Amino acid sequence: MEETSTPRAQWLRGVLDMCLLALMAEAPVYGYEMTVRLAKAGLDVADGSIYPALARLRKRELVRVERRSGGGGPARTYYMPSEAGMRMLRSRSREWGEFATSIHTIIGPPAREESWH
Repeated sequence: MEETSTPRAQWLRGVLDMCLLALMAEAPVYGYEMTVRLAKAGLDVADGSIYPALARLRKRELVRVERRSGGGGPARTYYMPSEAGMRMLRSRSREWGEFATSIHTIIGPPAREESWH
């Protein structure tokens, strides 16, 4: 079976919850705003991925929600990490740092093209 997803998309699926919690830890944030902020960071994530991830985090009681008026528009649901979510974020951030260091140790910095000739 051929894999149609890019490596970057696969990696992001593995760390999306951590990225969402990190955005929420800065300040309460609503779903679409998370999509925009992830895109600005170079991570293109569809709304269709964000909302199921937020629902998973909420079901696991890792986030709290608050409905706020939309300033003339519909009310928005803002997300913020619960205490358990913050603990998970700290733990996963530490694990990610260790993992990234291990990978970097093996593959090193990005190879320059001329070094492969």
